[in-house]
Amino acid sequence: MAADEVGRTPSIARVYDYLLGGQDNYPVDREIGDHFKVNLPGSVAIAHTNRGALIRAVRALARTGIRQFIDLGSGLPTADNVHQVAQRHQPGAAVVYVDTDPTVLAHGRTLLAENESTTVVQGDVRTPGAIFHHPETERLIDFGQPVGVILSAVLHHLNDDEDPAGIVRYWADRIAPGSHVFISHFRCGRNGETEAAQAKLIGTFGRGHWRTDAELQALFGALSLQEPGIVPAVQWRPDPGEESRVPTVWEQLIAAGLARKS
Repeated sequence: MAADEVGRTPSIARVYDYLLGGQDNYPVDREIGDHFKVNLPGSVAIAHTNRGALIRAVRALARTGIRQFIDLGSGLPTADNVHQVAQRHQPGAAVVYVDTDPTVLAHGRTLLAENESTTVVQGDVRTPGAIFHHPETERLIDFGQPVGVILSAVLHHLNDDEDPAGIVRYWADRIAPGSHVFISHFRCGRNGETEAAQAKLIGTFGRGHWRTDAELQALFGALSLQEPGIVPAVQWRPDPGEESRVPTVWEQLIAAGLARKS
């Protein structure tokens, strides 16, 4: 999670960018991405289905009237970023992006330079207090009003002893009633290919834990899990016409859920 020596060690954010077809990555990142493309064909769908669920979640929250979002471990800018989706339905919606990767910070600040209601800050999801009290967070987010907290494909990079449930609880304790928390997360597979994917990711970055659906639900703590519960990301509130699509073995490996604070 600490900032790497840019271009010398692989970055989670840049590998993800490469798998999504982005250009903000280095050979060391593409080497990891190509392992998935070549040796585990079909696995790239994980990144795309996760991104789709995130877009649908932000859209759903903005349509309910939520006008402020915190995207923790946001990764590199791509098409339909959180602020673009939110502001499409709630003009002027405030968005705070948080990441540790220096490439994310540089590109995000360039992209958002003229958007007064959106910012990117350097922060580690494991130190939520520093994010909560960051001047940019305090400038844009009114915690007396509902907030959408996003933890998209980030908590599976934390070990159990880093207390991912405690991180969710930190935010849940500070957001107003009517706020929501969206989590997407790698879920345990039960075949050789998916176990190979898990081993490659954890071996590359030296950390992380893929969790069961029960463990994913436990991350939400006392928050009220919303329909359809914990499901493969591709099946989380699919767009019209997509409801009957059966997820592939790879698409089943990334699950999503949304919970509300009463």
